[in-house]
Amino acid sequence: MSQNTRRRHTIARHGQLGTPGAVGQLLKFIAIGLAVVLVSGLGVGAYVFYDLSSTVSANAVEIEGQDPIPPDIGEYEGGFNMVLTGVDTCEEKYKDLFGERCSGADSEGTLNDVNLLVHVSQEPRRITVVSFPRDLMVPIPACTDKDGNATSAMSKQPLNTAYTDGGLNCVVKTISELTDQEIQFAAGVTFGGVIEITNAIGGVDVCLANPIKDRYTGLDMAAGTHTIEGLQALQFLRTRHGVGDGSDLGRIGNQQQYMSSLARKMISGDVLGNVPVMLKLANTAIQNLEPSESLTNPMTLVQIALAVKSVPFEDIVFVQYPNGTDSANPNKVVPNYTAASALWEALAANAQLQITHENNKNDGVVVQEPTAPVEEPATDPAATPDPAATPDNVVALPDSIKGNSAAQQTCSNGNVR
Repeated sequence: MSQNTRRRHTIARHGQLGTPGAVGQLLKFIAIGLAVVLVSGLGVGAYVFYDLSSTVSANAVEIEGQDPIPPDIGEYEGGFNMVLTGVDTCEEKYKDLFGERCSGADSEGTLNDVNLLVHVSQEPRRITVVSFPRDLMVPIPACTDKDGNATSAMSKQPLNTAYTDGGLNCVVKTISELTDQEIQFAAGVTFGGVIEITNAIGGVDVCLANPIKDRYTGLDMAAGTHTIEGLQALQFLRTRHGVGDGSDLGRIGNQQQYMSSLARKMISGDVLGNVPVMLKLANTAIQNLEPSESLTNPMTLVQIALAVKSVPFEDIVFVQYPNGTDSANPNKVVPNYTAASALWEALAANAQLQITHENNKNDGVVVQEPTAPVEEPATDPAATPDPAATPDNVVALPDSIKGNSAAQQTCSNGNVR
């Protein structure tokens, strides 16, 4: 298979991140779905249903092997997987904010710089978000892009070239073959999506153990707790030089802090309980979303919302796909298949995941004790406990797998560069 790909070159030290907001897509779907449910009794549900279905369907991408999902207002049955990817498209509205990235020699092409696999289990419901390094060297399968053009398979290329070669469908196929997981849903989001979505939800709280001053992104923040939105949120999630050892791997940890805080805010009720905010979020989302066809039915969004709206924070876990340095190129990483197998086996068993990795100075975040109790989502006290939810079904992941749960408080391991 060919070792060449049609793409622009990536930057060393595990690359420069394009768009960090893709994980917010899952939570946006929750908000959109619940918005449809809550407003349906207020006389505007039909409008929301029509507006979402017509607008999203127009931008839909067909993913190979997926069957249409019939509308059903009940909770989505069984487990499912969703691929969310952030692409570094320079939209006209925002390109002046990114200097050389959107106007220099590196402005050609579109890379999938954030790649997430969101796994939602069957009962008891658990959410595991797996972040894949953008410079993970993997096989890229033969793909067909949205225009019907076929691309050849490649035996070893950076993961973030998959979108360049075959669009969202190719990202899905690459991650599915790497993980041996069936993917039911997928979506992509651009630079502007992060800015608009964080504005729509009123910002996300983040914690800095140390100051961050990154001249590459323009981020300058003091230690402490901050509420970030808009451009600052994008700068925070793009910063690589400003956290840990300055690599993309450290940046993933910093992104996961943001994701944990976003999950707590959305599920605890600050967003899901506020109908006007959810409607604004829904309208913003559909303008910044490239969905698979399986996500174009608003009732599917409702199903997803009902499936995950009450997951306990300790069962919302963010992990980094295990990896090691590529012997052929120290600026790239390769899969650690042994550690990854332990992760997939734990997910197949629907086990509660325990992170054993202890963060150090090279990681993007440090773990801190919470200063106040974390508010858990409401649960049904009449629900019958499931044996799989007992402490007996806990799997300690290998210490090569970094991550944290939404119940943990982490703070950016910032530095000044």
